[in-house]
Amino acid sequence: MTIYYQDDAVTLHHGDAIEVLRSLPDASVDCCVTSPPYFGLRDYGEPGQYGLEDSPAAYVETMRALFSEVRRVLAHDGTLWLNLGDSYSGGARSTYDVDNGKTGSRGHSVTRPQTALPSKNLLGIPWRVAFALQDDGWILRSEIIWAKPSGMPESVTDRPTRSHEHMFLFAKSPRYHYDAAAISEESAGGAKGSRFDTGKTADRQLGRSQQGDRAERPQLARARTLAAEHGLTEAHFAAIRAVGMSDAGKAITVQSGSGNNAEEATRLAAEAKKALGGYYREFLTAGTKNARDVWTIASQPFAEAHFAVMPAELARRAVAAGCKPGGVVLDPFSGSGTTGLVAGQLGRRYVGIDLSRDYLDLSLRTRLAQSALVDTEVGA
Repeated sequence: MTIYYQDDAVTLHHGDAIEVLRSLPDASVDCCVTSPPYFGLRDYGEPGQYGLEDSPAAYVETMRALFSEVRRVLAHDGTLWLNLGDSYSGGARSTYDVDNGKTGSRGHSVTRPQTALPSKNLLGIPWRVAFALQDDGWILRSEIIWAKPSGMPESVTDRPTRSHEHMFLFAKSPRYHYDAAAISEESAGGAKGSRFDTGKTADRQLGRSQQGDRAERPQLARARTLAAEHGLTEAHFAAIRAVGMSDAGKAITVQSGSGNNAEEATRLAAEAKKALGGYYREFLTAGTKNARDVWTIASQPFAEAHFAVMPAELARRAVAAGCKPGGVVLDPFSGSGTTGLVAGQLGRRYVGIDLSRDYLDLSLRTRLAQSALVDTEVGA
């Protein structure tokens, strides 16, 4: 296996995900955020692609073997965020019209697995995979529902239209890094005191009020101005939340707990506090509550790619909560590079793997280039 592209922030591998993972060192990444090809739903036109196995059981075994390698390369306090959609049984039918991953056209017939279940049965693929990973040693911590307010229309009249997918949070060990504050939600009815909106992009955080044109408090406005003047990034804000700061004077209080004492997080938090002074309180979490396990996130079309892409906000929440500041995020199915885009925006390094050179090139031209992490030269 050869590295397809590499710089100080990004490493891209071209090849089969399991084979590439076997070449990576133990405990070399901090978090995995990924969305594998769903079972029997799309032909990407790549020999050896996942998702076209002969049966649900074969697909589940492929996922188990793959994530066994992911577990090996994860740090002891690492987490896996796995996005999976479901599939229906075709019964005795063996050919179906599917989307072609390269052209986006319909009418391309492929051989699809016949199942023992009668047609129209929902296969429960996400939970089959989740239970297999649990049996393999992963700790299944949460089932998150990704609710789609504008889901794809379906030409069915005998069941509700699907408008959600699953995001599973797995941990490698009982003590793991999880930054609850990074994805906290606003308390109902608003909140007294200060609040930093972690659900917006950095330019909105530093430039405009979350409430649109409504005037924000002078303290928050001043905090945003100072942060912009000193070039603070989302990585600095994540470090403040991860390390924790005393509310008395300007002393930093380092909290105990997995991931909170990382040298990089401490350094970034110190930089932020020096720049903000007393205004650092505006970036803490007063007025928020722990994130719930239903995330309403609109799907995001991507004109450059003729296949489904994970919305950046879904990846952002996983990276912000699951990867320590300055850490390494892995995606074994890099695709258009959405996870890499978010990792760069949040100050994390990125390792991506994909079976398709075309998708690796696409991600370098678009997603990863947007995060200002890569130049345009691609390796052999």
